Amino acid sequence: MTDITLFPQPQQLERQTGAFTLNAHTRLFAADGALGEMLANYLRPATGFGLPVHPLDEDILGDATNAILLVSTADLIDAEAYKLDVRPERVTLRAGGRSGFLHAMQTLRQLLPAQILSDERIEGVEWTIPCVIISDWPAFGWRGLHLDVGRHMFPVGFIKKFIDTMAFYKFNTFHWHLTEDQGWRLEIKKYPRLTEIGAQRAESPIPADPKRGDGKPYGGFYTQDEAREIVAYAAERGITVVPEIELPGHSLAALTAYPELGCAGSDYQVRASWGIDSNIYCAGNDAVFEFLQDVFEEVLALFPSTYIHIGGDEAPKERWRACPKCQARIKAEGLADEDELQSWFIRQIESWLNERGRHLVGWDEILEGGLAPNATVMSWRGSDGGIAAANAGHDVIMTPTTYCYLDYYQHEDWTREPPAIANTLTLEQAWQFVVVPEEIAPDKQHHILGGQGNIWTEYIPNADQVEYMAFPRAIAIADILWNHPKERSYDALVERLREHLPRLDMMGVNYRQLDE
Repeated sequence: MTDITLFPQPQQLERQTGAFTLNAHTRLFAADGALGEMLANYLRPATGFGLPVHPLDEDILGDATNAILLVSTADLIDAEAYKLDVRPERVTLRAGGRSGFLHAMQTLRQLLPAQILSDERIEGVEWTIPCVIISDWPAFGWRGLHLDVGRHMFPVGFIKKFIDTMAFYKFNTFHWHLTEDQGWRLEIKKYPRLTEIGAQRAESPIPADPKRGDGKPYGGFYTQDEAREIVAYAAERGITVVPEIELPGHSLAALTAYPELGCAGSDYQVRASWGIDSNIYCAGNDAVFEFLQDVFEEVLALFPSTYIHIGGDEAPKERWRACPKCQARIKAEGLADEDELQSWFIRQIESWLNERGRHLVGWDEILEGGLAPNATVMSWRGSDGGIAAANAGHDVIMTPTTYCYLDYYQHEDWTREPPAIANTLTLEQAWQFVVVPEEIAPDKQHHILGGQGNIWTEYIPNADQVEYMAFPRAIAIADILWNHPKERSYDALVERLREHLPRLDMMGVNYRQLDE
């Protein structure tokens, strides 16, 4: 045990005696000048120190004093691993690659006084770092947060702030849910009506009474330049942006823009209420696949992520049952039913993505009717889908509603909270997140890539509310995905958070206060 509070907890930490004091004469040495400048830029605003960055000379490694050194090493196999050695005379960050250095920087920021997170100079603070030796690496390679911008969208500046907060807690995947029945949020140049028509809805439900509309038109989208800006911003901070383009369901906004892609072929309106719509892409229409391939051509050019999320969830089949084209497709492909038709639909997209070096990931409904050969399953309806997929040899990302749905109420007494979807997920429940269920065979557990927290925004109309719903529950999830503690004390978590949450205050994050 130490007097040091870090989120997520490092794998190994040894408290040493003494401290390093950052001052106006401290210098940074780095083989990678850009990384050195990034660390300096984290430290300069609050301290006001110049913190000049110099090339790293191997001869000074053991001699430099009042210095912070970024030293590359081949000793760390995991690309995200790092070592941090703080002594009174110097601080040494060691990593095998860029992501490891980025994580080491975040740990260093948390070791400093909370005021280091201010973007304005603060006088009268002694900028000390306790002497420690830390060896650290992640338990899981996929540590994500999901944000739905289909129901409500948020300014680019807030998306960047959200990414900054993710990086602070060593998340490495931002799952960006970009298309929905209620709005298409990404510019696609070949299909301008997706944003001219599909990005606008007539009104939105009132949060306190979702059966009534507010009478206010709602719309907006991200340009391709804005998407590139966000992707680059996230990459600089070690975070991959995984886009989600929903299919075959949750596609009413696209059908409103291009009605020929639906089974009915006309009379669609962007959905102005929450819930699931029965109108989905027509699986019997070849033009649908031409459209989706065109869309994904532009998506792939914007998002270098290996993984591309296609949704695959909540796709009602009644339109397919009544559609002559869909029934002809079932017969022509020798399929048993509409569930197999959905599987066939997804396999067409997966094959196309695989040919371009990308991997398909979808919600666990993609298991129904037979899983596409190389698909990764995101298990959300509990853990059963993830268990079945992993035991069958497929990669899985665990994000069950029971632990990971951050749009749920944060207290059993809903009257104490702002309107939310009608389920409860307390901080204590989130802290019990089981990433690798015991039902998964030992030789299949490597198929669990990690997990993520999900933020759906039906009841989250603004950025402050996103932060309120995400934090501190997302901090607990970050702790689990990085450290994967076998034994967990909720009381100890709360005490750690009480020490830590003032840092969110310094970053201007609107988190929910802990219960007394």
